Amino acid sequence: MLTRTDRALGTVIGSAVGDALGAPFEFGPEGAFSARFPEPGQGGEMCGGGGWDPGEATDDTQMAVLVGESLLEHGRLELPDIFSRFRRWSASDPKDIGLQTEAVLSSGDPWDLAAALHYQTSQRAAGNGALMRATTSAVHFAAAGRNATMDAARRIAALTHGDHAAWEGTAVFHELVRVALTGGDPVTAVPDTLAAVHPDHRARYATVLAPDWHPDLATEFNGAVWPCLASAVWALRTTTSYEAAVRAALDLGGDTDTVAAVTGGLAGSVYGAGAIPERWTARLHVPLPGYGERVLRTAELATLARRLSGQEA
Repeated sequence: MLTRTDRALGTVIGSAVGDALGAPFEFGPEGAFSARFPEPGQGGEMCGGGGWDPGEATDDTQMAVLVGESLLEHGRLELPDIFSRFRRWSASDPKDIGLQTEAVLSSGDPWDLAAALHYQTSQRAAGNGALMRATTSAVHFAAAGRNATMDAARRIAALTHGDHAAWEGTAVFHELVRVALTGGDPVTAVPDTLAAVHPDHRARYATVLAPDWHPDLATEFNGAVWPCLASAVWALRTTTSYEAAVRAALDLGGDTDTVAAVTGGLAGSVYGAGAIPERWTARLHVPLPGYGERVLRTAELATLARRLSGQEA
């Protein structure tokens, strides 16, 4: 029987693995991953490419680590500190950073105004850039219950995303991970979770998280928060293993690193760290631009996840 710690490790490591697998296929066509690796288990999938080394995680995981380390250092949600860490990272020329996130972090505006001011001007802030980094905070706040974890998700999302749609999508992810960490089924928890979504956004999330929704029905590119989260839930719903869920996400094409990262986090919370293939975790590494020569590997991510879940390493 899986323990809560198994599931916490699965959440953090599973997301990082999906991120690293998806990076070389970002903005590619549907089916590109399986076209190159048609047989599950054949090896070589951590292939690198497109500027990424084999097994190298992207901004998705880098930002998740920064959130997690802030939570551990302060023992609570310290939003100015998280924003400061994001800003230091952003200023260090990471290989990948979302346009929305970069604009907010480089604006020079205060932490509590930067995202809102950007949104007032752009009216475009419903990307998946807050959702992608949510695994560490989801693990940390899960023990506090549904209301607390969803509130924390919204507050962290608001650091870079002014559109409340991004807040609500991240809050849904937090809650689904919370359910999974208790041994529940996040897919069957969707209706109850939707009841806690802000009424202004509930109908749209109900549509994309419905059992009959398919990624082909998406009305936006999967770099947007709605189809990204929905694709991850679809991948989990329609498969029976961590590996199969992540492969399904990768084969959707488009924003493959983030869709696979979100899927990997959800699937890892369900199936646990032991379900993640060792051939994938062996090459996984997470550089942290702006923080010297730090590179986290699977063991360091496992330590981070244990501490966030309340289990000392």
